[in-house]
Amino acid sequence: SVQVWSDYLNVHLHPKSIYVIHQYMHDGDCGCLEAFGQGERLLQDPGCIEELEDRLHFYVEECDYLQGFQVLCDLHNGFSGVGAKVTEMLYDEYSGKGILTWGLTPVVSNVGVNSNGWISPPPPQDSQKNFYRLLNTALGIVHLSSHSSLFCPLSLSGSLGIK
Repeated sequence: SVQVWSDYLNVHLHPKSIYVIHQYMHDGDCGCLEAFGQGERLLQDPGCIEELEDRLHFYVEECDYLQGFQVLCDLHNGFSGVGAKVTEMLYDEYSGKGILTWGLTPVVSNVGVNSNGWISPPPPQDSQKNFYRLLNTALGIVHLSSHSSLFCPLSLSGSLGIK
């Protein structure tokens, strides 16, 4: 029974390393995590932040000599807001440690193929998605880089997923 992406993994992850955001699951009550602000708001919930801190402290206490953190975060959707709050938390709690943040963006196409097989411009809903993608990416870059020792955007396209 597959319920989340990690069910497809062949490697078994420690239960404390996975935190499922229930309201944004495929059958959740809030739909998609589309906007930077939605991600930020998630980590303003005291229960959520406490749970993340407990999980983080579990791993930090296992370290003999903690040198820093690596954060991988999508830039194009609401997870940029989640990543921004997480890096802010790491920066505040572990100010002497390095934070290397990788901002990930997908490859997107700015054209579609209509039913006749002709290349056509994107439909109006795609332009709204592109606008969200642009805003999320810009806000993510600004916030993630301000709380990271080094911020490195990664994409297979030359445009960071922005058209």
